[in-house]
Amino acid sequence: MKSYVAVFLGGTLGSLFRYVLNMWTGGSFFPWPTLIENLSGSLLLGLLTGFFTARPKKPYIQLALGTGFCGGYTTMSAFSKETMLLLHSSAPYMGMIYLGATLTGGVCLAFIGFSLGSRLSRHGKGAVNS
Repeated sequence: MKSYVAVFLGGTLGSLFRYVLNMWTGGSFFPWPTLIENLSGSLLLGLLTGFFTARPKKPYIQLALGTGFCGGYTTMSAFSKETMLLLHSSAPYMGMIYLGATLTGGVCLAFIGFSLGSRLSRHGKGAVNS
């Protein structure tokens, strides 16, 4: 039951953050809010994955932050809908730019996050053991 609560709480916060970001950055032809959410979410999930890969497992924290928060914060369905709408608009090249920026940027940022998370985890272990 604790796992469900961890995912629920993290997902609630992630969805709330996504909503606030949409209200703060929305209102243009290009889907900036979803791009920002998915790129920053990729970086964060990479960071968390790298950090927890090299650390003792903390399953409820991992579930709350990874599955819950990042799952609620990022959005594949909005990305897919917005890409389709852009591709069918009067500026389909914007859809290709959005698609490329999201996919390439997301994978690159996840890799950077993983690398940083791994380093942070190792650095923290060294500081504790010294």
